Amino acid sequence: MDKGITRRRFGLTAAALAAGALLASCASLSGPRRVEISQAKLQAGLERRFPLRNRLLELFDVQLTRPQLAILADSDRVALTMDVSVSPPFLRQSWAGTMTLSGHLYVDAARSGVFMADAHVDRFDIQGMDSARARDLGRAADVLMNQLVRDVAIYSFRMEDLRYAGTQFVPTRLDTVPGALVVTVEPAR
Repeated sequence: MDKGITRRRFGLTAAALAAGALLASCASLSGPRRVEISQAKLQAGLERRFPLRNRLLELFDVQLTRPQLAILADSDRVALTMDVSVSPPFLRQSWAGTMTLSGHLYVDAARSGVFMADAHVDRFDIQGMDSARARDLGRAADVLMNQLVRDVAIYSFRMEDLRYAGTQFVPTRLDTVPGALVVTVEPAR
């Protein structure tokens, strides 16, 4: 009888430990998770959103093409270099060059994506345009870029990216590491 009770206690204890381990593993599945998004994946997503066209101050048609993304690690910022084409709608002349802007990254859970804020033009080089006009256009481009990048996602999550083991997750924060963004996602409440 003593052996039967010991086996029974052992069995109950083992079952209790197994149940506890199962509950603990379920809790870790539905807790915060970190998702790494490579720079190559970010670059591919950006390329699908280009070219971008806009009219600047009703005076210039601006086209942005060939975005090149650089992650500025440990600062939650990115730099974006693009080819730019500028042409006044009333003239047959146009100018081409490059522009680099940088901005702070943030997660927008409502839009399920990573966006850029506080963007500013770091470099604006237009070939064949006099320096005074290029400087003025650069200042206007700074305002335009802030408005434009507010609506362009650096990365958009698909709903299936945010569902795991029957639990819906939402992005809550991000960090930059060399060559990638690391986004923390938590169960939706």
